[in-house]
Amino acid sequence: MTARTSPAPAGPAATDGPRPPLHGLRVLDLATLFAGPLAAMMLGDFGAEVVKVEHPRKPDPSRGHGPAKDGVGLWWKVLGRNKRTMTLDLSTPGGRDTLLRLAASADVIVENFRPGTLERWGLGWEELSTVNPRLVLARVTGFGQFGPYAHRPGFGTLAEAMSGFAAITGEPDGPPTLPPFGLADSIAALATAYAVMTALTARHTTGQGQVVDMAIIEPMLSVIGPHPLWYDQLGYVQPRTGNRSRNNAPRNTYKTSDGSWVAVSTSAQSIAERVLRLVGRPELIDEPWFATGTGRAEHADVLDEAVGSWIARHTRDEALAAFEKAEAAIAPVYDVRDVLDDPQFQALGTVTEVPDPELGPIRMQNVLFRLSDTPGAIRWTGRPHGADTHALLTELGLRPEEIAALRAEGAV
Repeated sequence: MTARTSPAPAGPAATDGPRPPLHGLRVLDLATLFAGPLAAMMLGDFGAEVVKVEHPRKPDPSRGHGPAKDGVGLWWKVLGRNKRTMTLDLSTPGGRDTLLRLAASADVIVENFRPGTLERWGLGWEELSTVNPRLVLARVTGFGQFGPYAHRPGFGTLAEAMSGFAAITGEPDGPPTLPPFGLADSIAALATAYAVMTALTARHTTGQGQVVDMAIIEPMLSVIGPHPLWYDQLGYVQPRTGNRSRNNAPRNTYKTSDGSWVAVSTSAQSIAERVLRLVGRPELIDEPWFATGTGRAEHADVLDEAVGSWIARHTRDEALAAFEKAEAAIAPVYDVRDVLDDPQFQALGTVTEVPDPELGPIRMQNVLFRLSDTPGAIRWTGRPHGADTHALLTELGLRPEEIAALRAEGAV
């Protein structure tokens, strides 16, 4: 296994291995479904101490999202990894006071309540920054903290629709298409983790924390490419093109003789030429339109027929071997079973096995990237709701009678 694929012993006390790069960073994860918690998970993967704060009677809905085994939600095992869990009702006086005590020693808070909610509870930036001027508050919402839509409920699906992504996804004669997974949330999580680290870096210079305002609609828009610029300068609105590209061809998925599918990319001119020689159509290379990606895209029917008919006469393994020998770009279209069996993913340790107290050994995606000297690790999987509440309150300095009072109030 590579360094990143060797999980430390299960449990919050695990400290084996080299000191990770975010060791000493304390993060309070107040968010739910899915961008905020995923961003906090990414920080935890590289050593941050992440405390997941959930409502005592309304756990993060991701615990029950998707399939479960023996009553245990599986998605949470990933999303909640490397996090200690505690309960706190922030709308109660005791919950508010306890959160402020936690915030005093935290570096980052990640939250995704509708704008104004923390302020209504007396936990807005004014109060938080008063107890801890070095705090970074990451606010992850559908539409941001201001503007006409700020108070609307916001989910990744809405961002996928409003960013322009769905409008360009799908077949030309079909409806706009949404991804069957949390694409916008995942992209927003990556952006949030990046924003938090940017704000923490700025803190080294200024000595002050600040607010990160992350609107899920914006990272999604940033990854779809130069569409705003194209429209601004040319009035061009990209239509749906299915698997084809308006920028190059051949670019599509093709069915093999044994019923599998492969994807071919020819973004580089040299790759396009190699593909056409491989499939026995070198004469197309001499066509004037073949010299540019845009020209090839305008003749995608001709190129798809040339490539598709050749691939249809070969098995998947034969097609992959021939393209590899020709140094042309091709990939099999995988489902999750193929991913787990693939030798490249295995070599990278992309999916790793982690011990779990409830389910035994389980496999999940590994940490996001490899660092040569200070690797991340999955130290433990998602823990039960409120599992660390008593320990965390005790570490915070609360006496047994104070903890009992919080329980009596319903604050924990």
